[in-house]
Amino acid sequence: MFKAIHYTHVAPEEVEEAGAKGVCVRWLISKRDGAKNFAMRYFEVEPAGQTPNHSHDWEHEVFILEGKGLVVCEGSEREVKPGYAVFIPPNADHCFKNNTSGRLCLLCLIPHKE
Repeated sequence: MFKAIHYTHVAPEEVEEAGAKGVCVRWLISKRDGAKNFAMRYFEVEPAGQTPNHSHDWEHEVFILEGKGLVVCEGSEREVKPGYAVFIPPNADHCFKNNTSGRLCLLCLIPHKE
C-alpha cells in the first residue's frame, strides 16, 4: 500500500516507558502501513524532557530535525542539532535529552521486531 502523509496528520502518542519525560512519538510508517522491514518514527522531546535510557538488540538511525539536545550512548554525551545523523549500535545503552528551552524533534528508523 502506498502512503504519503504530512507528519502532523499522524496522532502523537505519549511515551510512557519508565524514564521517559515529556516525549511524544508519531509512528509515521509501520507494519500497519504494510512496511515489512522498518518503522519510521518522529519524536518530540519537550524542554527538560528525555527518552528513557535503554538498550535493545537492534540498531537504529536518528536524524535531528529541530532543536538542540544531547545524545547519551554508553556513557558518552554529544550535543546534537538540526542536520546531525546519529547511529546507535545494537545493545548500546542510550537516550536523548533536551537540555534547552526549545523542543527537540528527531526522526528515528528501526527494524521491525519479530
